[in-house]
Amino acid sequence: HCKAFCHAVGKVLGGIDSWESQIGSPLAVVPSEKFHGCTDGLVSLNLAKYGLGLVSSHSFPHLETIFQTMYEYVSKFSDEEFIQGIEPLPSVLPTLSRLRKLHHGSILCGLVTGNIEGIARKKMRACGIFATGCLSPKAADQIWIGDDDASFLGGFGSDFCSGDIEDQSRIYKDRGEQIAIAYRRARSCLKDGQKIVRVVHIGDAPADILATKWCLEENKFNYDSDEHEVVVSCVGVATGKFSASILRECAGNIQRGKWEPVILEQGFSDPAFIESLGITQDVRIE
Repeated sequence: HCKAFCHAVGKVLGGIDSWESQIGSPLAVVPSEKFHGCTDGLVSLNLAKYGLGLVSSHSFPHLETIFQTMYEYVSKFSDEEFIQGIEPLPSVLPTLSRLRKLHHGSILCGLVTGNIEGIARKKMRACGIFATGCLSPKAADQIWIGDDDASFLGGFGSDFCSGDIEDQSRIYKDRGEQIAIAYRRARSCLKDGQKIVRVVHIGDAPADILATKWCLEENKFNYDSDEHEVVVSCVGVATGKFSASILRECAGNIQRGKWEPVILEQGFSDPAFIESLGITQDVRIE
């Protein structure tokens, strides 16, 4: 994936063949704070700025071509080659399989990721997550072509990019836009008379929690009618770089019936993980 950035940005914006052989990762030239947590679009723009000296206004119109070139690059590798060095935490696959059994047509499960959709499909299939059957079928407006056998519901880096690499808050706000896109797509999958009553976003970084809070503050989850309000939750799993205390600070105070964050130190391994999603309470489509 890192090499795909260098290959695509070098080829599309710099006319350089095999730039990935010279710069194997954006982190070779991009400051870490301009990389970690960023969507594929923002990473590409930062790589063009710090690696090729190009301003984002020049690079932004070429993002679609960059995304397609990235996907073509990773498509040359087998799933086994692509996923080398990456594997889900031990509890993730069993927990997702258990969640699938609890669906009963009342839960829509999707992926929100800064990855472009084609790469996300390949990654989820390669690491075994797609095979759990937990992810819901894609929405009608998901028109990415490629790895169609592993398509699923979600919001992706190829769906939205602000183009703003100067405002650090765009790191979580762009991710928030992808949450909103996934939510709108989930709504489009509902049957007549159904409504989403709870949105739960799971993440292991402050940006994940801030993105969810931003969506709530910007009314991204509102229905047209004032009669229905969606409960919003973010489950912060402290199994990545960030501690539970940091995630808890980002989440802030609980507002029952509106903002109900949960922080789990053991993440997917926590016995309370399924319950933290609200499944024993009112996580349903009605």
